[in-house]
Amino acid sequence: MTDAIIIHSARLVDAGAEVPDAWVVLADGIVRDRGSGSAWRSIAVAGTAEIVSAEGGVLVPGFVDLHGHGGGGAAFDDGADAILTGIAAHRVHGTTRSVVSLVSARIDDLVERLTVIARLAQSDPTILGAHLEGPFLSPDNRGAHDPSALVAPTVADVERLVDAGAGLLVQVTIAPELPGAEDAIRAFRRAGVVVAVGHTAIDFAGASAAFTDGATLLTHAFNAMPGIHHRAPGPVVAAMAAADVVLELIADGIHVDPAVLALAFAGAPGRIALVTDAMAAAGVGDGAYELGGLAVTVDDGVARLTGSDVIAGSTLTQDAALRTVVTAGVPLPEAVRALTETPARVIGRRELGSLAVGSVADAVLLGADLDVAAVWVAGVRVHGAPAA
Repeated sequence: MTDAIIIHSARLVDAGAEVPDAWVVLADGIVRDRGSGSAWRSIAVAGTAEIVSAEGGVLVPGFVDLHGHGGGGAAFDDGADAILTGIAAHRVHGTTRSVVSLVSARIDDLVERLTVIARLAQSDPTILGAHLEGPFLSPDNRGAHDPSALVAPTVADVERLVDAGAGLLVQVTIAPELPGAEDAIRAFRRAGVVVAVGHTAIDFAGASAAFTDGATLLTHAFNAMPGIHHRAPGPVVAAMAAADVVLELIADGIHVDPAVLALAFAGAPGRIALVTDAMAAAGVGDGAYELGGLAVTVDDGVARLTGSDVIAGSTLTQDAALRTVVTAGVPLPEAVRALTETPARVIGRRELGSLAVGSVADAVLLGADLDVAAVWVAGVRVHGAPAA
């Protein structure tokens, strides 16, 4: 086999299971073969291949991030160069495919930004498309979104945004209680856009109705929405009760307590997607930043609107999220699934987030302490030292 990569002697974690002493063959951008034991040796002698020993390491599919706003000092709202900078910053932490999230802004501005993202995604397959986190959000649970940008959805606005996305508007977050939201949810779904419930004051019944109307995702569960009360279960429990709904979690230990992270995994098995919701400071450090035109101060790794206690995204990377949930008691296969298979599935990209034969050859090699040692995108090493 020519121009192949054989990664062997790995603890393979994929599809909710573990395989010891595993090997995979990456070639022509896909997973060509896999198995366990020493059978890889006969494949290696059949042609030219790079041989990578993963002994002592954990091999997992590339991470898929459904929700991030920047990194490496760059904000995704600031154009093509900023998007590429941010994507690169997260890639070294194992994120091989990203949905580019935009914060609330004027419809005209969002149309321009969607056009930029669509153009980038057509030339860079690691960019899966765009996520509009706004402007169709509740003013009462707006979080770090500019209140002057928030509006109720109209059919005309939905059509403009869908057209600007050129088939690459992947998802949109909506507060279902807004006037026109029901029609907007259905219109987005008809256009193939995944609809997420979020930044909302909706109750259990209202959230359940939104899921019936076609919403299949809950934006950063527990944050910017009513919590769980024993007499008012709210949107989180509604999402847990809806068998086809995936719950995003920001596993930085700040947005959601680790004990609650574990509770969410138990309440929605196989339906958790770990996202970063990262802003520009991810991979950089503390200091002064901007998010959607609002001033943000990052102190001790926590981003807040300057002069307030309002959390403004995170500085999280997905490898850190993995370590957080594992420390919280989530079994490693389920934690990995939440970074790979589940986020890929909810946006209809089942060829991603897997190391099954025929899947896209995105892979991450982790050390014993779950730090990132190497990253491959479509079978090409993009991080980590080449094999000796």
